[in-house]
Amino acid sequence: MKKFKEATRNPAKGLNGLLWLPGTVQVGFGQPDAVMARIRQVLHILLITFQFSNMRLIQAYREETAECVCQGLHTILEHIGVAPRELLFDNATGIARWVGTKVVKSKPFGTFKLHYRSSSRYCNPDSGHEKGNVEKTVGSLRRNVMVPEPGANSLQALNQLLLKQCGALGSAVYYRKGLPLAELFAHDLAASLELPGIGFDPVRYESRKADKTGNILIDSNTYAVGPSFHSRNLTVGLRRDVVQILDKHCEPIRSFPRAFVRQDETIFEPASLLQLLVNKPRARSHSPLRSLASDPVRDWLETVGPTDRRRLLNAVDAASSSTGFQASVGAADILIRRGHSLDRASLGMLARRVAHCPELTDANVNVNLSVYDTFARTEISA
Repeated sequence: MKKFKEATRNPAKGLNGLLWLPGTVQVGFGQPDAVMARIRQVLHILLITFQFSNMRLIQAYREETAECVCQGLHTILEHIGVAPRELLFDNATGIARWVGTKVVKSKPFGTFKLHYRSSSRYCNPDSGHEKGNVEKTVGSLRRNVMVPEPGANSLQALNQLLLKQCGALGSAVYYRKGLPLAELFAHDLAASLELPGIGFDPVRYESRKADKTGNILIDSNTYAVGPSFHSRNLTVGLRRDVVQILDKHCEPIRSFPRAFVRQDETIFEPASLLQLLVNKPRARSHSPLRSLASDPVRDWLETVGPTDRRRLLNAVDAASSSTGFQASVGAADILIRRGHSLDRASLGMLARRVAHCPELTDANVNVNLSVYDTFARTEISA
């Protein structure tokens, strides 16, 4: 049987070694662990490999959507100062899909290609060997760059760290050519395209109509724009990590962190519901804001009259525009505990302090003015 197989083997089968010209990159994703704000989580690492020099650059995101791919490519291209002539993708990066014999590209990536003038090719489904270099590099970077697990306070800080670590790889020698990666990478840069003179915004705009409560549905998740926008047509801007709501004049209304997994609860901005409570105070017992307020604030709202309740809600609403809802409610909690006035000026000033120092509480809210006594004694002695 072995001799028969060897005698009847088809010479046309097998893999062919490919010749890669400078300025060509392969693009893929990996899923290593990283520490974000002291929490270990799995991130999606966008990796591009320049085939001629084997230079590798990576960016981390929370998902593999078209917006994440375009944002990652945009950041890397702006970092190196050129755009590759050709991009090779697999069938699972979110930017294109094979439909029969035709490739259907997403709108964000179609805009990206027009902006940077790069061409693209796509692997066949279940054919990772067609871009084996980037698949192998995913494992290599996971062992060398992602060990130990990198840590940062934000994705932006982590991505800056990853670009710095990838730049340090330029001193390594490419085993196939016996030359440093940085020297070969110079040929890739020389063969690539110049960047356009204007910037690129990786965003996808869609139209949504709010229901009678002011909610819209995006990616199977419900976002609360606000009751004042009920039954209106709105424009939604989908970015890599933000959902931005625009009105008919393209003016921003709300911004939400983008949810990539199905959420059971409605995603809302607390400040958008404050004016509704001012006009409809009886809804406060069933409002989503009730669970976000502390016990002293909830008890105070239940015991005071309509005038005082309206004054506090208006003060929190005014302060939330500059300090955020949590800082404003935290300031109200401190003033209530200390028995101070809940006027707009006092709450706004304290909310700014709470926003600047989140650990500020009723126990440490007092200001230590003894330092000014030191200045006074120094002046008198002089």
